[in-house]
Amino acid sequence: MRKERRVVVLEAAHRHSASYTDPDDELVNKTAAFAFFFLPFFLSSFVGDILNLQVYYPWEFLSSSPCRTAVFPLLTSGFAYWVLKALQRLDVCSPCVSSYSLLVAPRLLLTVFSFVLDYSVHRLAPLWGADPWAALLLLAGSYVTLVFYTRPFTNTLEGFLFAFLLVLVCSRTPGSSCTKPKCSSLIGVVVAAGFFNRPTFLAFALMPLLYWAGLNTGSQRSIKTLINPFLKLITCACFTAVVFIAADTVYFTSVGLDGLFSSTNSSLLDVIAQLNHRAVLTPFNFLCYNLDSRNLAQHGSHPRVTHFIVNGVMLFGILHLLAINAAFQMLKKYIRRLMRVGWCSNRGSPRLSVHSEGQSMLLLFYFVPLALLSLFSHQEPRFLIPLILPLVLFGASHNRAVKWKTIIIIFNVLGAFLFGCLHQAGLIPCLFHLEHVVHSLQSSDHPRHYTLLFAHTYMPPRSLLNIEKKDTYVEVIDMAGSKEDTLCQVIGQHTNNRTCSDCHFWVIIPGTVRAAISKCSVLLKNETLIFPHLSMEDPPQLSFLFSENWRSQLGLYILQIGTAQQSL
Repeated sequence: MRKERRVVVLEAAHRHSASYTDPDDELVNKTAAFAFFFLPFFLSSFVGDILNLQVYYPWEFLSSSPCRTAVFPLLTSGFAYWVLKALQRLDVCSPCVSSYSLLVAPRLLLTVFSFVLDYSVHRLAPLWGADPWAALLLLAGSYVTLVFYTRPFTNTLEGFLFAFLLVLVCSRTPGSSCTKPKCSSLIGVVVAAGFFNRPTFLAFALMPLLYWAGLNTGSQRSIKTLINPFLKLITCACFTAVVFIAADTVYFTSVGLDGLFSSTNSSLLDVIAQLNHRAVLTPFNFLCYNLDSRNLAQHGSHPRVTHFIVNGVMLFGILHLLAINAAFQMLKKYIRRLMRVGWCSNRGSPRLSVHSEGQSMLLLFYFVPLALLSLFSHQEPRFLIPLILPLVLFGASHNRAVKWKTIIIIFNVLGAFLFGCLHQAGLIPCLFHLEHVVHSLQSSDHPRHYTLLFAHTYMPPRSLLNIEKKDTYVEVIDMAGSKEDTLCQVIGQHTNNRTCSDCHFWVIIPGTVRAAISKCSVLLKNETLIFPHLSMEDPPQLSFLFSENWRSQLGLYILQIGTAQQSL
């Protein structure tokens, strides 16, 4: 079973590598990695640029507004790119660095990390009354695992850390024999690391920490043994936070050890004062930005129930609905017992059975983070992907999901096809094609200039063009979802440029808005159709899907536009 799971995930990492699920996190993860690579001890100086490629720097990674830690991107994508560069220097492969390898290398690394989920499910399932193999089958068959957990999202790392935290805190379940809680120090490290990866990790960690605290309190008989685990947790969490702060400070301010221990800093207090003055607290900046509703509105505002009604169903399907039904049933049962016993009865407060108490904890692990994340107006489906672990444990317990296996299979096949094969799927092959075109034409002695204009697509990852920083002959313009008039105006400005003697201009646009280019009155020299490509922002009309040109509606066009200089 586990071997089959690995084969499925590895194949998915390759076959679905063309899909482009979310631009924000992938660009953030790759940007830092392309820029620098930390040594294992983050306070040491930088190794320097790894691949020396042109990349787009999101605002979160600018030194003026650092909101994301650089540690995890550099340890994931950065490590993968460092390996590629090392292999190329050793002449193991030539060329090792290409658009395909730049895309696949970090995804393969994340695929290896995804086995953390396998281990966590296999370890936790017996503790919560679930069959390990049934839980693993639910996990392996979920399109969330196949698509999202093989991509370098911070949400993916959040899921790994959440799974690791559950393994650490769930040493026993309610009703089992008393076991002394362990791993307090490691729990502190995981919580602090998760907080710096995404401050929203505290929403996922809240119930596991309360559960661990309850187990710890019930197993200790003296004040000293009661306090020690909490002191270890807090101490290790603070130490981990200091390491992250120091690493981010070095990355965003370029402060090296030589600068800290210079002659002007004669004492340790001077060094501490300088660090305190220049310290970069990325989680604090992240929270300050996201707690402002005006900032969230720029990324899109959603109703507070979007996670509960839409995103949960979109990601987990029937498992989400089963969890909702079980939560309501359990809540009704508890209220009935409460009313039967009475608020002031000598019989005490109503208690659930051991089975119900264990299941209620799994539901709390799922619904409490979902409720806390729903407090924010910006709600994307990927924010919920760490919740797959408690959900598959709940679904596999007492064979809840067995009767729905047909629906689960169909749902995940459709989800994998939509988000793994169709959604923005033409953008990555388009960049592969443009990389080949640009590098093949540039091999000639005559200098050329290339302008690539993207419209109505996700933000293109410029790194996949494999252009070195010193080369300025490629210009990438991202028009996002610009209106037709604005698009034609920008195209006209570039095509009417008579100062460039050998300029090449391409427009990349989905087939659903291809007609807009025809209205711009430009000279079309060549066009290439990349199939398939589905833009949810500009979806095709159903009537066109049943016409002869249905492929054009599910494709991405690469249009080479003639310039004024070429038309002379």
